[in-house]
Amino acid sequence: MSGSKTTSMSREQILEAMKTPPPGGYYVWDGVDEDDRPATEEELRAGIALARSRGRPAGSDKTKIALCVDNSVLEAFRSTGKGWQTRMNEALEEWLKEHAA
Repeated sequence: MSGSKTTSMSREQILEAMKTPPPGGYYVWDGVDEDDRPATEEELRAGIALARSRGRPAGSDKTKIALCVDNSVLEAFRSTGKGWQTRMNEALEEWLKEHAA
């Protein structure tokens, strides 16, 4: 790569060197830029918990399905922006109210 640093060490030498970290670790934060600060153990655990909590909330009464619709219908709902699936669900609920069995 252009501009990248190269080393004369072999892969095996690099792997061996990585087994013994330098005093103070491999990275020392200079305390200047908060964006460069390593995450604390607590922040890492909170991020992992958040990532695992994605998806439908507990107790949801919705079911994920595969549904074939015309491309024009799909594009019309998608063009309304974020939340289009909710609006599509609302349109189906409205249709059911008007066409009750």
